[in-house]
Amino acid sequence: MSAGPELIAVTGASGRLGGRVARRLAAAGVAQRLVVRDPARAPQLPAATVARAAFSEPEAARAALAGVATVLMVSAAEAPDRVAQHTAFIDAAAAAGVEHLVYLSFYGAAPDCTFTLGRDHAATERYLRGSGLRFTVLRDNLYADFLPALVGPDDVIRGPAADGHVAAVAQDDIADAAVAVLREPASHAGATYSLTGPEAPTLHDVAALLAETTGRPITYRPETVAEAYASRAVHGAPGWQVDAWVSTYTAIAAGELAAVTDDIPALAGRPATSFAELLRRGGPAYPAE
Repeated sequence: MSAGPELIAVTGASGRLGGRVARRLAAAGVAQRLVVRDPARAPQLPAATVARAAFSEPEAARAALAGVATVLMVSAAEAPDRVAQHTAFIDAAAAAGVEHLVYLSFYGAAPDCTFTLGRDHAATERYLRGSGLRFTVLRDNLYADFLPALVGPDDVIRGPAADGHVAAVAQDDIADAAVAVLREPASHAGATYSLTGPEAPTLHDVAALLAETTGRPITYRPETVAEAYASRAVHGAPGWQVDAWVSTYTAIAAGELAAVTDDIPALAGRPATSFAELLRRGGPAYPAE
């Protein structure tokens, strides 16, 4: 494959976030290559070609990225080997001659952060910095779009978040920020941005807003960590997955997701979307854990 230096590749284009980015690039007339695991699920967009590759398939990934100048790397689905998938894809990007990689990471990613999956992102960031690629890191806070899915069938949010705050960010805001970086990557080389909403509500506040919007008696009931593990045991999920679920809340309790930044306004050129505004727009809910 060959293309001019303006070609952008978007991974995860069949998903919620990658799809948002791909549609925005298409609307702007930007040539792009959609790198997906299942081409049948890729969106049909003008000025876009589709290439099949998984992060864990180095040869396919290298071929998919041939001629690409800039790539948006949407992190892989949660899995025990996610870091290995990420590093394999970064190696493939470097081998393909990609000039700039934009990585969607997690807010506060660190080797010792409370949210267990944030540690995977920290390891990926560290590898990316040593890859020789130009890069930009976008660290997303929890998705505001996901918060409605925390509500149980009894209209209660349960988790060990105590009275902690979370600066959750709308996926549309993340997409706008990502497009701004992808279209002028040189201006953002080496930068790490922390993407948040304009405020940091508690889960009590989240429940109250959901109750107001839906008319249902939604409340938040803090759990202890032991209660959280017990209540999630019924799902039969592997231990690493349950650790991730529970540590989402304990990270909020620890104050690690609370700080609000101005990175969305700076990149998107408009204010970040509040949770209340997202609900007014009818923001999408996710499957519950």
